Amino acid sequence: MTARTLYTADWVLPISSAPIRDGAVLVHHGRIEFVGAASTVTIAAGAVRTVTLGNAALMPGLVNAHSHLELTLLRGFLEGLDFRQWLRTLTTVRRELMSDDVLLDASRAGIREALRNGITCLADTTDSGAPLIAMREYGVRGVGYLEVFGPDPAQCAGAIAQLEARVLAARAQDTALVRVGVSPHAPYTVSRDLFTATAALSRRESLPMAVHVAESPAEMRFVRDGEGPFADQLRARTIAVAPQAESPIALLDEAGVLAAQPVLIHVIQADDRDLQRIADAGASIVHCPISNAKLGHGIAPLDRMLAHGIRTGLGTDSVASNDRMDLLGEARQATLLHALRAGTPDALSAHAALALATRGGADALGLGSRVGTLDVGKDADLAAFALDHDDAQPLFDPAVALVHALAGKVEAKLVTVQGHELVLNGLITQRDETLPLRVGAWRDRLQQWRQASTV
Repeated sequence: MTARTLYTADWVLPISSAPIRDGAVLVHHGRIEFVGAASTVTIAAGAVRTVTLGNAALMPGLVNAHSHLELTLLRGFLEGLDFRQWLRTLTTVRRELMSDDVLLDASRAGIREALRNGITCLADTTDSGAPLIAMREYGVRGVGYLEVFGPDPAQCAGAIAQLEARVLAARAQDTALVRVGVSPHAPYTVSRDLFTATAALSRRESLPMAVHVAESPAEMRFVRDGEGPFADQLRARTIAVAPQAESPIALLDEAGVLAAQPVLIHVIQADDRDLQRIADAGASIVHCPISNAKLGHGIAPLDRMLAHGIRTGLGTDSVASNDRMDLLGEARQATLLHALRAGTPDALSAHAALALATRGGADALGLGSRVGTLDVGKDADLAAFALDHDDAQPLFDPAVALVHALAGKVEAKLVTVQGHELVLNGLITQRDETLPLRVGAWRDRLQQWRQASTV
């Protein structure tokens, strides 16, 4: 890739600075060489390829700071279940039906959906590791956090040994774009001992870490009181349960997890003391507003997270709990819920929401020096969305149009990662014509399982 490529658009949204009317971004060797008004670009001698995007917004690629790609084929399957039943059915289906081939196809389908929606970077939590393979196949940027489970302290030594072996094998395949991390799943599936051991592994091996935490009232009751549905489930397995800490965040602090500066997923059940713990440790948060709402878990205190100066990004969670991998939709939901909490219109502006979906996620994942804004020297991870949709007219502000008018209605017309064009003219450049057939066959198998199942 020696020739420079000049992308021009009616609007360029650098995120780190004000929108640019009739803007341009120049890319060379996978990096941004110029951002500004198209009329002011100067190009050194050499071949230049120009891509004219027209009436579009060109911006940094969206960063989905929490996904579960391997669950993509469970979209719509777990409707109407409470969270405990949702988890139990999901676990059973994973164990009984989802082979390695199915998990890989699910991950591929998820990445194709991500690309259509302008997502260039995914922080994926995975039990199988299949998303790491799919990320490398498609050339996206990402982290694959290998999950570890073990609510019984007696399981700790075996679980951590197995995790270390999996990390060693997966790490051999790390690239400049895709790397492995670790994820002790959640307080109701991981003992304090296993939290401590995983945090020690993360720090010793410089592995990024992610944890689902403070997601539901049931989790709070489990940690604080040793009671509730999660406690009942563990006691039924003859695993001792007792109160552990004043909150799930306090538990992670006491277990040494916050000291490893993890990405904390959800963080709905958290007060200012919890948020101060997170801020003091330098950990970050992923806000998943649509999944939080759909599962009935509540509205996360995004206003307080930002007030505490915590690095915060947006995530879709799995399409099993969301049904879409649409980060513009998450940005819109974040603005609406923020306004509800504050009682003030536009308490989180569309521009601020787009910043969460780009720079916020990049900073939360420790990638802010490379991606998340359009600045000279950064990697050329770009996304462009058409603005000529009838439902966005008249157009006064491209950020408002993207977040409030076009979320869920438009797909990306251009996506690049490190300068490589993964979507061009609205089409994913890597083709897989048989994937829809494989997805359909999986749906039929899942329907048969549902009809025969007593779960």
